[in-house]
Amino acid sequence: MAYTPRIVVVGAGAIGGITAAFLKQAGHDVTLVCKHQEIATLANGRGLHVKGVRGDHVIPVPSVTTIEELTGSFDVVLIATKAYDMPLSARKLLAYLKDDSLVLSMQNGICTDALAEVVGAKRTVGCVVGYGATMQGAAELEMTSVGTFTIGRLEGDATSLSPLCELLSHVVETSISNDIYADLYSKLIVNSCITSLGAICGLRLGEMLKRKQARRVFLSIIAEGMAVARAMNLTVPPYGGRLDYDKLLHGNGLLDRLRRHATIFVVGLKYKNLKSSSLQSLERGRPTEIDYFNGYIAQKGETLGVACPVNLRLTAMVKEIEAGQRRIEVKNLYDSAFR
Repeated sequence: MAYTPRIVVVGAGAIGGITAAFLKQAGHDVTLVCKHQEIATLANGRGLHVKGVRGDHVIPVPSVTTIEELTGSFDVVLIATKAYDMPLSARKLLAYLKDDSLVLSMQNGICTDALAEVVGAKRTVGCVVGYGATMQGAAELEMTSVGTFTIGRLEGDATSLSPLCELLSHVVETSISNDIYADLYSKLIVNSCITSLGAICGLRLGEMLKRKQARRVFLSIIAEGMAVARAMNLTVPPYGGRLDYDKLLHGNGLLDRLRRHATIFVVGLKYKNLKSSSLQSLERGRPTEIDYFNGYIAQKGETLGVACPVNLRLTAMVKEIEAGQRRIEVKNLYDSAFR
């Protein structure tokens, strides 16, 4: 029998909008919760315009502007809001959940613990979003790279997610993890490098990683993140199956240091036009998700007695920029805490 769940996607940004659109295109019962009336009106009428690596599509998706407008209950809930908005959205969704509903955290950073506190660990599903996307305007979305979803449960048999895995494969290739926290943490480390450094200096990734000082701080973020992982007895897999943090940090000789810098430099070349999501938030006058990136590593480090001065300082600097107490400029990379 076909899996025909009722699905609600909360958040009509790039990830939420594209996910909802392709699920609807595949014939599923999808409702999208938008923050803005303009997007909801377009989604209900003309449809969401999705372009990019999967072609050009215009896909109408039934949409509302608030969670309170939903009716009935849902089998699958995909929360694609900013991390700081996720807990409140989850609380509002409680009235629409079944005992066996699955609720996915699609945020960058690690939000599964916070989600489980609201909806319960048995309902909580972590999701590593591995495809690239950008929102270019109201209901105008671009899929910039074909990646993957990796999903996993906090509690229960991972194989029970097979129907959900098949469902999400209508969007991108999806796999099931037996240790979703480790996979989320792997992405957290690289996101903490890219998003915080881009936010404080204002440069795109390629230009930023041409600078030796930026690469030094980048590597320090990784080193602190992995020290925290060891204190948690967490085995962190290579990010994307390629960026192996243990191998990257191995060795202290001159050739080892050159290899590390060369690896990070190549990352910058490959993704040279990548712009930090936190930088984009700051440019729009919106708060960042820094507490769920570098702030998460620093907080875990404090709890476990692992010093994380670089992640702690970056968190503070981004918050200073949010408060208007610091400018976004390249000289921030040369802060005394990073020497």
